Amino acid sequence: MDMGLAGKSIIISGAARGIGAATARAFAAEGAMVAVVDRDLDAAHALASLLPGARAFCGDLSDAAVCGRVVAEAAAAWRSIDVLVNNAGVNDSVSLEQGPDDFMGSLRRNLLHVFALAHHARPHLVASRGAIINVSSKVADTGQGKTSGYAAAKGGVNALTREWAVALAPHGVRVNAVVPAECDTDQYQRWFATQSDPAAARGAIERLVPLERRLTRPEEVADMIVFLASRRASHVTGEIVHVDGGYTRLDRAASGEHAKWG
Repeated sequence: MDMGLAGKSIIISGAARGIGAATARAFAAEGAMVAVVDRDLDAAHALASLLPGARAFCGDLSDAAVCGRVVAEAAAAWRSIDVLVNNAGVNDSVSLEQGPDDFMGSLRRNLLHVFALAHHARPHLVASRGAIINVSSKVADTGQGKTSGYAAAKGGVNALTREWAVALAPHGVRVNAVVPAECDTDQYQRWFATQSDPAAARGAIERLVPLERRLTRPEEVADMIVFLASRRASHVTGEIVHVDGGYTRLDRAASGEHAKWG
């Protein structure tokens, strides 16, 4: 299906790996021009070199000034910005036991850049009648324990999604969020590798996912992001869409080895 994204300019934060990289590849496959934004310059360049029309942009997005620079450079390169994908973030395990400075540091790593990139991209998105897609987390819905900073940041992402959908609707700019849960990213794979029995740890997580008892693939999240960015979703805004095999929204009775299906 032609999503009508050929020639569109896309900024993706945290784009070098995982969901971000899958999203960059998905947009490039649609003929879009992708700004691969990541603090790992080598990884960003490696991915951008494989995608026609892509460019790598490096910087620590916890610095708001860097966010402004990235947007300015991307806009100068392509003379427009059509889509902003706020994907960067890390579950940094900043808990209630830690102090306010640690908590604020987590918000800086996981929420500040979401606002800063949108702030700087706003005039360009208004001009193009573009779209923002924020990548949230099921932690904002379910809690997890020992991750207060990340949970607060992702709750903020969900709230900003609806706030911006209202604020930008008069300008024709759509704003939506995608919420993964247990997604098979390299970050998750590294966590499995730290467990005493990686296969058993993975299996225990997979059994909690009602649909097909498996982790969500990054490409499945990316496909939803591309759809929401496209004109195929031309009347969709303010939505928080879960791509998680039913993990977050379905009854707990649907999870686990002993779940019974009709």
